[in-house]
Amino acid sequence: MYRVLYLSLLYTGCLLLTTNMYGQQTALKTNLLFWATTTPNAGVEIGMGRQFTMDIWGAYNAWKFPDDMRLNLYLIQPEVRFWPCRKFEGHFFGVHGHYGYFNIGMIPFISGLKDHVLRGDLYGGGVTYGYHWAVGNRWGLEAMIGGGYVSMKYTKYKCAECAEASGSYSRSYFGPTRIGFSVIYFLR
Repeated sequence: MYRVLYLSLLYTGCLLLTTNMYGQQTALKTNLLFWATTTPNAGVEIGMGRQFTMDIWGAYNAWKFPDDMRLNLYLIQPEVRFWPCRKFEGHFFGVHGHYGYFNIGMIPFISGLKDHVLRGDLYGGGVTYGYHWAVGNRWGLEAMIGGGYVSMKYTKYKCAECAEASGSYSRSYFGPTRIGFSVIYFLR
């Protein structure tokens, strides 16, 4: 986790040093779809030049649920965005990466996770398309969807508290990797 965070910050610093920083804006954001899963999340997006921004977003869920249900995770998704007109206006296209750790299971309404817990890491990347709506001078809304690659390595356990593993697995996935509807506040 610390290695990914360090690389994200290093990458952001390199981008900031190698671009013209005229008209810089900074936006704070949160994804409402993750809040719907009880997952606190936040992000910051920094303008770089006229048509590019760097978005760094993360989520962390450590809540305890009744009946040993688990939905614990942390996730970081840095992204470079290109705005065809001007940053923070209209359509955008992005390239994102992601890294996370998960501990999920004993979820009664998901068939593969009713009687097991999965613990492991994921990483990958992909592309994003989105749209930004301005709502006044300091507020905005953003909808986005992204697709790409995810590699997962995890261990499957028979119960939430026991250490009895029923196997270790690796899985690769191509498909949706990012979705969001965010509320944005601009620091100018």
